[in-house]
Amino acid sequence: MSAVARQPAVALSGKERYRFNKLQKRLRRQVGQAIADYAMIRDGDKVMVCVSGGKDSFTLLEILLNLQRTAPVRFEVHAVNLDQGQPGFPKDVLPRYFERRGVPYHIIERDTYSVVREIVPEGKTTCGLCSRLRRGILYGFAERHGFTKIALGHHRDDILETFFLNLFYGGRLKAMPPKLLSDDRKHIVIRPLAYCKEADIAAYAEAMAFPIIPCNLCGSQENLQRQAMKAMLQTWERRHPGRAETIFRALQNVSPSQLADRRLFDFENLEALRGTGTAVEDGDRPLSWDEP
Repeated sequence: MSAVARQPAVALSGKERYRFNKLQKRLRRQVGQAIADYAMIRDGDKVMVCVSGGKDSFTLLEILLNLQRTAPVRFEVHAVNLDQGQPGFPKDVLPRYFERRGVPYHIIERDTYSVVREIVPEGKTTCGLCSRLRRGILYGFAERHGFTKIALGHHRDDILETFFLNLFYGGRLKAMPPKLLSDDRKHIVIRPLAYCKEADIAAYAEAMAFPIIPCNLCGSQENLQRQAMKAMLQTWERRHPGRAETIFRALQNVSPSQLADRRLFDFENLEALRGTGTAVEDGDRPLSWDEP
């Protein structure tokens, strides 16, 4: 049986089926919770799911289609793939999968591969320029076709890796938000997999036998810094299970008054509040003077 045709209900049995059901329910619950927590999808939304052919975007599409049947709001799901003209890209794989799943889809053909190869010197990482070109094309497509949300397949591990990349190399406390307004204020980008672990997504993709398209078609080098962050987090998780989850919770519990960014907290005028008994606002949580 081909990878595209395989269905878990047919291919799995016994303990494998039991584990798969638990995994799928967990992913559904986590995606549903993220959507609810950040108001990612509203009634009447037209959601553009960006599908690259990797495990993350396949999982995102599948879980959203699954949730669409039982969600308390009505929303459309459209799969969109950007064919960037990479040599060896299997053009038939994604259309065949989308048609089998019965999901509306669009294939955008833009030869950004040649543009990147022309601009980026040999041996340099192409990912930065490639992603900027890809983002511009997808934003433009979403605007022309009336999509109200752009869904990306970034998961919890991606968010944590980005946080540490910015911390160690960029000097910023910054990650990937689950929901983002684009710089031009025209597009809402959502990351419904924000609560999902990469390991769970990998296991789900394997069980579903998605027709994965390798991400190395362009021949670019892996981002070594990101790989180092991934290895660091995996080491921590092996030695201290649950640490990644704790770090992610920290991103959701920020105390500006306990940091040092003068743009987020009014340190300059604290003297005016001394002795008044007035609480200092720290996000949505009042902070009293006697709190350590």
